[in-house]
Amino acid sequence: MARLRLVLSPMIPTVASFLLAALWGMSVFAGWGLEAFCAGGESPAACSRRLGAVCAVSGVFAVPAACATLAAWLVPASRQDPRTFGRLMGTGVAAWIVAGAVLFLGGLLAG
Repeated sequence: MARLRLVLSPMIPTVASFLLAALWGMSVFAGWGLEAFCAGGESPAACSRRLGAVCAVSGVFAVPAACATLAAWLVPASRQDPRTFGRLMGTGVAAWIVAGAVLFLGGLLAG
C-alpha cells in the first residue's frame, strides 16, 4: 500500500509563527490590547492592571512558542531532520495560537 506524503515548505509555518508573534507582541507591547479592550467607560487604570495580568498569563504560552520556533531554525539537529523541524514548528505555531487566544479571551473578560 502506498503512503501519501505531504511536503510542506518550511516557510509556511515560519511565516505563520512570525505573524502570530507580531500580532501578540503588538497587542502586548504596542498598546493594541489597551485600545481594543480598555476603551470602554470604566477606569483605564483598573482595566490596564487587569490586562497586564492577562498579558502575563498569555506570556506563559508565548515564551515556549518563541523558543520552539527559534529551536526549529537554530538547532542543527532540527534543521537536518524534517520530522523534528515539523514538530518544533507545529508546537511553536500551536503555542502562539494559544497565547493569542488567552490574550483575546482574557482581554474580553478584563474589559
